[in-house]
Amino acid sequence: MTQAVQVLNRHGTDLVGEGRGSDSECLAGFECFLNIVRALGMGSCISEVGDGAGGSQSLLTYSQELNVDGGKRRRLKGSSTMDYKVPGRMFLNGSSEIASMYCKQGKKGINQDAMLVWENFCSKEGTVFCGVFDGHGPYGHRVAKKVRDSFPLKLSAQWDLHRKNQDGFNDQNGAATSHNSEEQIKLIDENCNHELDGTDTILALRESFLKASKIMDKELKMHRDIDCFCSGTTAVTLIKQGLDLVVGNVGDSRAVLGTRDHEDSLIAVQLTVDLKPNLPKEEERIRHRKGRVFSLKNEPDVARVWLPNSDFPGLAMARAFGDFCLKDVGLISVPDVSYHRLTEKDEFVVLATDGVRHMISYL
Repeated sequence: MTQAVQVLNRHGTDLVGEGRGSDSECLAGFECFLNIVRALGMGSCISEVGDGAGGSQSLLTYSQELNVDGGKRRRLKGSSTMDYKVPGRMFLNGSSEIASMYCKQGKKGINQDAMLVWENFCSKEGTVFCGVFDGHGPYGHRVAKKVRDSFPLKLSAQWDLHRKNQDGFNDQNGAATSHNSEEQIKLIDENCNHELDGTDTILALRESFLKASKIMDKELKMHRDIDCFCSGTTAVTLIKQGLDLVVGNVGDSRAVLGTRDHEDSLIAVQLTVDLKPNLPKEEERIRHRKGRVFSLKNEPDVARVWLPNSDFPGLAMARAFGDFCLKDVGLISVPDVSYHRLTEKDEFVVLATDGVRHMISYL
């Protein structure tokens, strides 16, 4: 299996964890790492590749150190693997002052995961972009890396356009994505505990996620060197600015908030919806476009998307970048955008692919 760990701390404290040995040892190490995380009041991020189906799994986390008692946290340092061509950008194993990532290649095929942390995103101090991308199909690894490298730039460009607009979220920008129905775009996940803010920043980010995703998918379709017909990727991405978190989700990856309940116990709160084909609105859209949704006999709990007249390709998600063989039968790349306002009880956010949570129940 592949294991990656990333910690992003608001106050500049970092922690690096590594997985070694067998799958059981990796899981035991992860449990130990999470215990350290809980003790330090920090967050964690793990990426795995090579589950029973040979697919990839990834996980990424933003965390904030509360430190309300004025005490000092212990700091564990790791080596820096920042992208020196782009200040603040990190996508390989290692750590910075506020983030850590680790990835280990598994035994089942190529690692199709990609992940990214970008500090001072959009040249705005204190703003952080995080993303995990789970590729699938013959060229899924290339699609995932392409989206990792290109999507943040497109998101940044769209956000800059909104910030330069004195009127913020104007009618012209809104019309650009009017093709997305309310059934396809869910602004607020019912699991989120804060409604979408009406400020220009939050509204601009929501619109920027939508437009950047549309442009990204169009670019993949026209790409000459990457065959995206039967290959694609999920994308769970997050922008943190101050206490504001905006999450965009395409596919079945997940964002989970680690927070404290009224008894000060650490609990998990899901911030995103797993966009599976058997969700009522997703299935309705797919069937309306003549696509088919059903499970295989040996996988009764895994709903898949199939072409109208062929048992192909059997994609186990309702939204993805790429996979253009299914784009005419209901598969879309429209992100599910949600918002969360951080409180003093919130400790970290985990961004994970489905493979990680299949092995660790509380994700």
